Order: sequence, then structure tokens, then C-alpha cells
Amino acid sequence: MTTAEQNRPLRALALTCSLKPSPAPSSSSVIADQLLEPMRKAGVECESVRCVDHNLLPGVEADMGPGDEWPAILEKIVAADILVIATPTWVGHMSSVAQRVLERLDAELSETDDAGRPRQVGKVALAAVVGNEDGAHKIVADLFQALNDIGFTIAAQGCTYWNDEAMGSRDFKDLDETPEAVAGTTESAARNAVHLARVLRDNPYPAYS
Repeated sequence: MTTAEQNRPLRALALTCSLKPSPAPSSSSVIADQLLEPMRKAGVECESVRCVDHNLLPGVEADMGPGDEWPAILEKIVAADILVIATPTWVGHMSSVAQRVLERLDAELSETDDAGRPRQVGKVALAAVVGNEDGAHKIVADLFQALNDIGFTIAAQGCTYWNDEAMGSRDFKDLDETPEAVAGTTESAARNAVHLARVLRDNPYPAYS
């Protein structure tokens, strides 16, 4: 690794998987921003993409042809050191948009770097889940299993979430204040991700033979 590569700022990309297109308020966008904020303070270059604003065609190829806007998002993922996936909870599961992101990332299993490693190996993944129903732990487990298969490394305590009380109807974006436990968890997840990304950049995984 060159000195320039070692000295460049880390990059983080948040994929917000709300079902609501911009500019509609989104709880998933709020919690994604809360993860990115401490990273910015640590000198990380951060960007957020609301996936539903883009035409992500169904399929498991890197480019599904005319009209597919996934390739531009994939370029951002490849350039990032940290990937955040933020999703709402619907009927106990991640959003269909988040599921499509995972399906499109499947193509990365066949992409390798110059050392023969899967292209996403050495990148860090974080998850954020919001909802006024249960399901956060199941969603995080599904996200992490898929992202780990693709090559991402999961930071210690690398997720944050908020669920309303049972049978509740509030949205995270409508809270007057983020609960202290959620804010602390979000801060820790961001801090651990930045630390791990720096370690992996400076000490990459071994080359694949």
C-alpha cells in the first residue's frame, strides 16, 4: 500500500433502504445519519444514498442492462471502506429494498482484487434497523450473514436499532429525543467501525493463493 493510500481519509457509504422516496421523511435515513455523524467527526468522508430513489432492477448481476442504476451505486460501494445498511422493519422483516440490495451484491462473490481476494474483503459493514414492531435482531442477523458471505467484516457491536413498545405506532423520526441507550449504541457502532476499517486498511487480509 502506498503512503497516499494510507493517508487518505476513510470513506463511509450509507444505503438507506426506506420504502419512501425523497424528500419524504424517513426514520431509516435519520438513524443512518446518526451513524455517519460520529464518523464525520473522526475525519471519515461520508455519503448517504436513498436506494428507492434509484431504479435498481431485479437480478443478481452487477449490471442488469438498460435502465439499471445499480452500477453507479456499486461504484460507491467499491470506493467505500465502511458500508452502512439502514432498513425499516415491515412485517418483522427488512424492507424489500434492503433485500434487493443484498441480491444485487451477490454478484460481488465472483469479483476479486489483485491478490485474489473477494473484492469486498477488507471492508466493514454496519446495520441499522428501525420500526414500530419487533424484528430488529432477526433483520440484523440476516443482514450480517449475507454481508459476511460477500466478504464484509462485521465490527464489534456493529449494529444499532430502535423498536417502539409492543403494538406501538410511533416512528423513530418523530421522537423528540433519541433514547440514551440507542444514542450510545449508535456511537459505539460508529467508533468500532472506524477503528476496524483503519486496522484492515493498514493490515489487509492475506492474499488468496
